[in-house]
Parts: sequence; C-alpha cells; structure tokens
Amino acid sequence: MTHSPLFSIVIPVYNGGDMFKRCLTAIHQSTFTDWELVVVDDGSTDGSDRLAGQFGARVFKTKGRLGPAAARNLGARAARGQYLYFIDADCELHPDTLANIAQVFQADPTLDALFGSYDDAPGAANFIAQYKNLFHHYVHQNSSEEASTFWTGCGVIKRSQFLALGGFDLQRYRRPAIEDIDLGYRLKQAGGRIRLVKHIQVKHLKAWTFASLLKSDIFDRGIPWTQLILRDKALMSDLNLQTHNRVSVVAVYALLLALAVTFFQPFALFFVVGLAVLLLGLNQNLYRFFYHKRGLLFTAQVIPMHWLYYLYNAVSFGCGLLLYWQEQLKAERLAPPQPLADGIEPDGN
Repeated sequence: MTHSPLFSIVIPVYNGGDMFKRCLTAIHQSTFTDWELVVVDDGSTDGSDRLAGQFGARVFKTKGRLGPAAARNLGARAARGQYLYFIDADCELHPDTLANIAQVFQADPTLDALFGSYDDAPGAANFIAQYKNLFHHYVHQNSSEEASTFWTGCGVIKRSQFLALGGFDLQRYRRPAIEDIDLGYRLKQAGGRIRLVKHIQVKHLKAWTFASLLKSDIFDRGIPWTQLILRDKALMSDLNLQTHNRVSVVAVYALLLALAVTFFQPFALFFVVGLAVLLLGLNQNLYRFFYHKRGLLFTAQVIPMHWLYYLYNAVSFGCGLLLYWQEQLKAERLAPPQPLADGIEPDGN
C-alpha cells in the first residue's frame, strides 16, 4: 500500500540551475521527514528534470512552457500528501521549516492554509536583491496573522481544499502574476481559514535587478491585484495596502508637485520639506528596520527607492482601474438582454 505523506512539496521549475540544486539540497536537510517531493519541469533545457530525479523527486513534465501556475496544478493533481507545500525553485528551506509547519497544523486542525515569509538574509548580495527581499520580509513580519491571501513562495494548503477550488485560475492568469493571491481570496470566500505564520521562513536566492523588480511590482503584482480588488470589492488594510501606504502615495505625488512649483515660487520649498518629513515619519518603522539590518548608507539608498515604489504603485492602480473598467464595459456589451417581467408590456414607441 502506498504511503500518503503529510506534505507533498510541489516545485515548478524552468532551468533552475544552481539555485534549484540548493533548493533540493535544503529540502533533504530538513529535520522533518514525512514528505514527498513533486517536481514539475516546465520545459527546462538545462537538465533540471534529471537533477530532481537524482534527489528522489517524482518528476512530471509539461507539454511546452505553461508557466508556474499550470505546473503547480499538475503537481497538485499528482500529489499524495494531505497538504500541498508550494515553494519556488529559487528558495531554500530552513532545517526546521517543515517541522514548524507540521506543528501549526497539529495545533490548529481547522486551519486550511498558511504561508510564511522570506528570511532576513537574502541569498544574493546586490543592493536591489537585498532591498526587495528585506522589504518583503518586513511586510510579512508586520502584517496580520489572520490572512485573506495566499503566497506560493512558502505556502501550504490542504490538498482537498485546493482541488475543490479548482486550483490556480489559468484562464484569468495566463502568465505568472497573482494567481496565489486570487486563490487566497477564493478560499476565504468559501469559508476557509488562512494564517500568516511569521516564524515559518525560507531564504530567497534570486538576484533581483532593477528591471525585474519593476516588471514584478507593476505588471505581475500591482496591475492584476488592483483588478482583483475591484472585481471582488475586497480592499483590505494589510500587507502592502495599509493606511500609511495609501497616504504615502498621495504624499509622494504632492512632493513632486511642490518640487515643480519651487521653480516658480521658492516658498514652495517649505512644502517640499514638510512632505519629506511626513513621508519619513509615515515610514519610520521600515527605515529603522533597514538601518538596524544594513546600516545608514544602505538605508539612505532605500529611501528614494521606496518613494519610487509609491510612485509606480499609483501608476499600477491607475492602469488596473482602466483595465477593470474596460472589462466591465465589454461584459455589459456581451451580456444578453434581460427578459421583461411577466405582465409588463414593451413600450411601443
């Protein structure tokens, strides 16, 4: 009789390289052993499938490049575990990550899903990677434990719930985007419970660049998340959507306007200083975190990057809003005419 493990670790991979090898090595160094490894090779050409097989994984291959969401759905259907543990191929588990997850579910069997965060020691040394991963760590560590979203960087869900929800939505998200957040929204709407468990962490190895950061934040997250919020009317005040974040977006644009006015009216410099102080105050906890982790010089570089983040967040919201309105208008045009109620005669004029 085939053993059904507690966890099925599901990893989609495309040309994972050395980072994928580190990911697999870390899994085998786990102190918890009741798991199976399911790897879905999404068209790799570097031998990632063979590498996974060497680490004892059950390996499945997609028919061409389908993307990580489709690969995860395939892995979930093939999995035998009670829980699906999704992790990216460029992440390393801590030795106690799986044990900590098991303890949480044993203590709270009514829990349907959980996710953790990146740790505070990113694998890549360049500034953008350190900033992006530490920022992600800070946001998750300072958000509500009762969550409404999901995250596949380090996320666990009951397999039965995942399959009942139909997995990740491949029609709406044809490329990597916020299919994990969408899944979390649908799970909550179905009455499920999700927790953000802050001590469950993994190390992210990705060497972010400025271009990849902008692409991810704007096109993969910001715009589609705006559309999801408007579609589901679910503007939460958590993660990156807390009140001080929204006020900061307005303050950054007001600061730019005040800077422009100073070319004609020098007195506007007072507004520039005031708005800069406001932004520093609104985000002081984040900047203090960066200062304690990486020092003054690093924090001085973070501040303009963070203010730029607020600038393009507003652009993302505007684009998402326009796309949502476009979808609504298209849906209205395609909707069939409503039948008249019984007893109501059509207007003959």
